[in-house]
Amino acid sequence: MKEIMGDVSLGRYNKNPRMRVQKAENVNKALEFITSRGVKLTNIGPEDIIDGNLKLILGMIWTLILRFTIADISEEGLSAKEGLLLWCQRKTQPYEEDDRHANTRLAFRIAEEHLGIPQLLDVEDLCDSSKPDERSVMTYVASYFHAFSSMDQAETVSRRVEKFAELMQSVWLSKNDYERRVRALLHALIETQTEWASARFDGTYADAKAHSSAFLTYKQTTKRAWVAERQDVATLFGNVQTKLRTYGLREYIPPSGLGLADVDEAWTSLLRSEVIRSKAINAEIRQIKETLRKNFADLANDFERQLYSISSDLAAIEGPLEEQQQRVQDLQKRIAPIADLLSIVMGAEEECLAANIDENDYTVFTSQDLAFELELVMQSIVKKISFIDNQIVSRNMSNLTPAQLEQFESTFRYFDRDETNTLNITEMAAALASLGIVYPVCEFANESVEVATDIVSCCGKDEDLETISEQLTQDYGAVTFEAFINLLVDITEDQTTPDQLREAFRGIAGDKPFVTEVDLRVAHLPANAVDYLREVMPSTEDDTGDTLFDYEAWLDRVFE
Repeated sequence: MKEIMGDVSLGRYNKNPRMRVQKAENVNKALEFITSRGVKLTNIGPEDIIDGNLKLILGMIWTLILRFTIADISEEGLSAKEGLLLWCQRKTQPYEEDDRHANTRLAFRIAEEHLGIPQLLDVEDLCDSSKPDERSVMTYVASYFHAFSSMDQAETVSRRVEKFAELMQSVWLSKNDYERRVRALLHALIETQTEWASARFDGTYADAKAHSSAFLTYKQTTKRAWVAERQDVATLFGNVQTKLRTYGLREYIPPSGLGLADVDEAWTSLLRSEVIRSKAINAEIRQIKETLRKNFADLANDFERQLYSISSDLAAIEGPLEEQQQRVQDLQKRIAPIADLLSIVMGAEEECLAANIDENDYTVFTSQDLAFELELVMQSIVKKISFIDNQIVSRNMSNLTPAQLEQFESTFRYFDRDETNTLNITEMAAALASLGIVYPVCEFANESVEVATDIVSCCGKDEDLETISEQLTQDYGAVTFEAFINLLVDITEDQTTPDQLREAFRGIAGDKPFVTEVDLRVAHLPANAVDYLREVMPSTEDDTGDTLFDYEAWLDRVFE
């Protein structure tokens, strides 16, 4: 009984005593143990127990129960009896006070079946007795107190174990999360550096710019995410260590290669790789820009040299007209492929502009400069060909004086405004009119030209200008210089003489020795012819400020 109530072993004793002396030894051992625990025994010895003195035995048992089962019960500082009573009141307060027999019977059964408390009393001992035995009730109720106390202790132990398990699980999850995130971060850092190391450029500005844009995007997105992740794993590692130190647990040591020092080392390596990558991209862009500059400069400078060569050769042409004609035609053939080369030069310049190249120390030319110079050289060649052709035609006109040829040629060049070495019908009418030769034009330039009768009669032509233009076009393909000169030869040989021209101008001037701009316009000469005559005829001013043109002096100079 003492072992059960005191939870203490009595040591060795006779488990099956047969002799009185053995029984006495066992009883003495028990009594000595009871005395050692502070229980005073009065008037009881081993022989009283061996002989079965129930009064003394029951008194000792109650003393033991009171000492080891009830005496240690305390509730809010009250005595054992009062504390046990207060505990019972609190535990039974929620229950309704009806059918006390059924409630007591249910309590006895549940206590015995579920709590292991033997039924020491009967229902009637409690419910039907006006004053139940206090000691019996206290002994039985104390069993409840100790049973529930044991359960509370078990719950406390369970809570302690649960709390520790939750702590260890939290630490375990945090460590696993840390290791997983560090492993992923290190893998991403190494993978990116490997990708940079194996990256290659294809030599174009677009490719280099794409690499630069990708690197900038990496710094603005991926790297910033890594910076945040690096800070997070460092914080997570610190939290794990703090939690372990708080509960006095062993410090967490990450697996090899997953420590914060390893993360710092990998990060330092990433920063070095970033510098190398940035320098490689910038160097590639600079190299490509330099290559584009030199390529455009080489093309532009070579284009300019070829143009200059042709222009110099054109200026140096001399000798017989036929040889000059052949050499100019050769130059015209040489310039055709150069013109095709201009598109290549322009393409190279567009590549420079696409690469944001604003300056080029290797050349002073632009594609616009070269296009302008090319156009000038081509025009010079065309003019030179026209000039030589006209000179050949003029040379073959033996029935015209040099002065007439010079006059006719200058007139032709003046009215050849589009420099095609041909005259359209408008230009031809103006050129002829400037020479004093006027044809009736019925459907020309949407204007009706009334020609003075005396001039028409002097020309002696019944055809209109449109008919003549069509005939010349059929014979020569267009109103070329040769066609124009031959037309003038026909006119001058058949009709026009200096005297006839003087008579024509006198008719326009009204027999005055001079002609005014008003006279020319009244005669319905084309505006181009009037402008030409104003430029070539000597002029003076009268008292009123009007300009007087001396047609006599001009004709003398032309026909002398």
